[in-house]
Amino acid sequence: QVRLVESGGGLVQAGGSLRLTCAPSGIIFSPNGMGWYRQAPGKQRELVAEITSGRTTNYADSVKGRFTISRDVKNTLYLQMNSLRPEDTAVYYCHLHVVHGGFDYWGQGTQVTVSS
Repeated sequence: QVRLVESGGGLVQAGGSLRLTCAPSGIIFSPNGMGWYRQAPGKQRELVAEITSGRTTNYADSVKGRFTISRDVKNTLYLQMNSLRPEDTAVYYCHLHVVHGGFDYWGQGTQVTVSS
């Protein structure tokens, strides 16, 4: 069984930076994709950024140029968030999709709050 544990959220002023980390446990088979989603109060969960096991990345238009997604050889996932805005305030979730079998896993979420 795969578990995903996020960390790194917190309160930051507009213009500041945070780095989110998602540490997986268990065996993760390739090919796969990992990503960060976020959900603000009263809104649907949305994709922020994703990265495949081949290191191909994709970003939401709202974060391009400000956020950077990366992963290491242990499949630890990172999201470097710069130039944060109040509209980035949300609970951020780590996600893993394993292609063979179509398995999806979610972390418990970490709160990011950006004050103006």
